[in-house]
Amino acid sequence: MSKTKLPGGNTTGAVLIGDVVHKRARSWTPTVHALLQHLEGAGFDAAPRALGFDDEGREMLTFLPGETIGERHPWPDWVWADSLLTQVGRWLRRVHDLTAGFTPPADERWFLGATKQPGQIIGHQDAAPYNAVVDGDRLVGFCDWDIAGPSTREWDLAFAILPWVPLASPRPGEPAADPRERARRFHLLLDAYGYEDDRHTFATVIPQRARRQAEAIRAMAAAGDPAARALLPIAALLDQSATDVDALPESFWSPGSWQLDR
Repeated sequence: MSKTKLPGGNTTGAVLIGDVVHKRARSWTPTVHALLQHLEGAGFDAAPRALGFDDEGREMLTFLPGETIGERHPWPDWVWADSLLTQVGRWLRRVHDLTAGFTPPADERWFLGATKQPGQIIGHQDAAPYNAVVDGDRLVGFCDWDIAGPSTREWDLAFAILPWVPLASPRPGEPAADPRERARRFHLLLDAYGYEDDRHTFATVIPQRARRQAEAIRAMAAAGDPAARALLPIAALLDQSATDVDALPESFWSPGSWQLDR
């Protein structure tokens, strides 16, 4: 049976054996499997299905067929297509709606150690382009659910907004995105999600989310995690992104702001 090392996987790594993904299991894996089984039971097919564990104790998941970014940089053009951005918004809304009613198992355990509270959803927490699987111009779904966990809708949306809009600051040597284009894509994603609350809340939530992620990376690196040490440049980029988002004008968060001064 064929065995292929899958690209990406900064923290866990994965191999494809036949048509099944095998990954190192962690203490939170059974809870994530319960979540994936909940989504499967609801008819949601844009996420891997949990298949249990192999003889080596690794988790087994169905493979989402399609194209991924892998190690490519710069990212492919499909990342910036409006059609894909709207699909990301709809995908997030579907996941959030379905997980709002999810009851975790009694021994609930998540990557970040939280427990689900009333009114919370279970977010993917890393629905970024590098975890997307696409087929042409169609979003197949997102892989790598390892850091999924309970949060508000806004908290999960905030991390997706950073790379997809993008509101993440450019890497050294990369050009900055046009401010009006970023505003347009920010509201396009939230329109696709069907977000009806005050969008000015993201002026606070996005910097908080970026800084919290940077803190988590640094804490793991300080504890000796080699994958986290490799991500330290990303932590610095997240801090810079938070500072840059703090500097956006209030008008940015109002629908139609991208049409101003045209």
